[in-house]
Amino acid sequence: MKLIFGTSNRGKLREASDILGPDYQVVCPADLGITEDVEETGETLEANSILKAEHIFNITHSACFADDTGLEVDALGGAPGVHSARYAGEGHDFAANRRKLLEAMKDVPDELRTARFRCVVTLILEDGRKHFFDGVVEGRIAKIEMGTMGFGYDAVFIPDEFPRYTMAELGEDIKNSISHRGMSLRLMAAWLKENVK
Repeated sequence: MKLIFGTSNRGKLREASDILGPDYQVVCPADLGITEDVEETGETLEANSILKAEHIFNITHSACFADDTGLEVDALGGAPGVHSARYAGEGHDFAANRRKLLEAMKDVPDELRTARFRCVVTLILEDGRKHFFDGVVEGRIAKIEMGTMGFGYDAVFIPDEFPRYTMAELGEDIKNSISHRGMSLRLMAAWLKENVK
């Protein structure tokens, strides 16, 4: 089965292909000549993942999926959340985003530094039906950046499953095995296997 993944990130495309397995051909919009970005105007992760998936579906009328991801910090009322990529301003400057987050958290005690990475995947089948898959990794915010192997907020997020390391210290294989996006994609893969023949 062919699935279009609404991303331009080849790393995410490879992860999705690995999780879905050989029964699925996963391509990105650029492979089909679709190059315009979708403005993420939704107020929730689900709304943005729907916007991205619907954009692809409306052009191709083919089975497709898209995700939106955010970091939710309890001490900041769930921020940066849907604004995670642009927390410090436009331009997806993740170093600036991490600095702003650590500054906002500088006086927050250890027991109140709880946070989670959340990923919502929207799958649209050829008949237009939508299905949603939600992946969550619970953890806490570190006091300083640690590790160089991740991106985004990985260097300041300590997952509960590995309480001595940030996501950026775990390495790609371990990180992918517990990641919020990986969890969402595994849920989608299991659903497809069960429901779409």
